[in-house]
Amino acid sequence: MKKTLLATAIAGAMGLSAASAQAATVYNQDGTKLDIYGNIQLAYYSVDAGNNSVDELADNGSTFGFAAEHVINPGLTGYLKLEFDDFKADEIKTAGRDSGDQAYVGLRGDFGDARLGSYDALIDDWIQDPITNNEFFDVNDSSSQRGVGGINETDKFTYTSPSFGGFQFALGTQYKGEAESENVTDSGNASFFGGARYTVGAFSVAAVYDNLDNYADAYQNNGQFGDQYGLTAQYTIDSLRLAAKVEHFDGDMANTDADLYALSARYGYGVGDVYGAYQRVDDDLEADERDEFVVGATYNLSDAMYTWAEAAWYDNAQDVGDGVAVGVTYLF
Repeated sequence: MKKTLLATAIAGAMGLSAASAQAATVYNQDGTKLDIYGNIQLAYYSVDAGNNSVDELADNGSTFGFAAEHVINPGLTGYLKLEFDDFKADEIKTAGRDSGDQAYVGLRGDFGDARLGSYDALIDDWIQDPITNNEFFDVNDSSSQRGVGGINETDKFTYTSPSFGGFQFALGTQYKGEAESENVTDSGNASFFGGARYTVGAFSVAAVYDNLDNYADAYQNNGQFGDQYGLTAQYTIDSLRLAAKVEHFDGDMANTDADLYALSARYGYGVGDVYGAYQRVDDDLEADERDEFVVGATYNLSDAMYTWAEAAWYDNAQDVGDGVAVGVTYLF
C-alpha cells in the first residue's frame, strides 16, 4: 500500500502505520482511545506468466482495522491493533477465518516498546520497506527469492528501545510450539531476530539479523532455512527520499546463498509521488545474475483517495513476473 513521504512522516509521529494515518477516533475518554480505519483498494494488472500474459481486476489488499490504547499510568500506555484484510472487494467476498493481517498487544513508555502477537518482520520494516513498499510491484527480498511469503509475521515478541541520541535497537523472538502444525522442528522452538538503527538529521541507517529458525528450506527436505542479514541507508532532501540496501541470505545448504543490492528514490511532487527502484540479484540457485526494475506514480484525488500506476521488469526467464498495474485506493 502507498506510503508517501507525508503519510510515512505522520505515521512515524503517531506510532501507527500509514494505513491508519486516516483513522477516525470513535472513543476518547478517561485515558482510553479507540480508532477505526480501513481502505478499499482495487487494481487492474497484466502480468507475464511465461507462455502468455494474465490479467485481472482484483482486490489489492483492502483492509479494516481497530487501534486502541489506554493510559495505565503516566509514562506507561497499553495498546492493541487488530487488522483484517482479504475482503476481495472486486467480487464482494470475504475470506475464511484463517485470514488476517495484524493482531498484537503491547506496552510503551519511557522504557521503550514491548509488543506481542502477529505483525511485520523487523527486516521488512527497517530494511526492505524503505526500498519498495509500493502498491502492487516490489523488488524481491531474500525470503521471497525462496518462494516464502509473509515470513516471520506470527507468534512474535519484540522489544524496541527508546532513542538514545538517535540510536535505537530492537530484539525479538518468534516461538513455535509443539502443538503448531507449521513447526518444522520436533519440539518448541524460539528463533531470534534483532537490529539497530541510527538517525541524525535527514540521514538514517539500519541493520537487521534474523536467524529464520522456524522455517524450512524446500531445497533441503525441511532442513533449516538459513539466516537473513540486511543493511539500509536513507537520506531525505525536502520532498526527495533516497535509499540503498544490501541484503544477504545465508543458506544452510551449499550453493543456496543470495545477495541483493538495491537503490530507490521517491519524490513527492505536491499531489502525489513518483518513485523507482533498481535491484541486482545474485542468487546461487539461479544460473545468472539479474536486474530488477520497478517504477510508479501516484496522484491524489483528495486527502482520502488516490490513483496509481506501476510497471516492473524482473529479468526472469520468459519474462515471468514482468507487468503493469493501475489502481485506486480510498482510505478512512
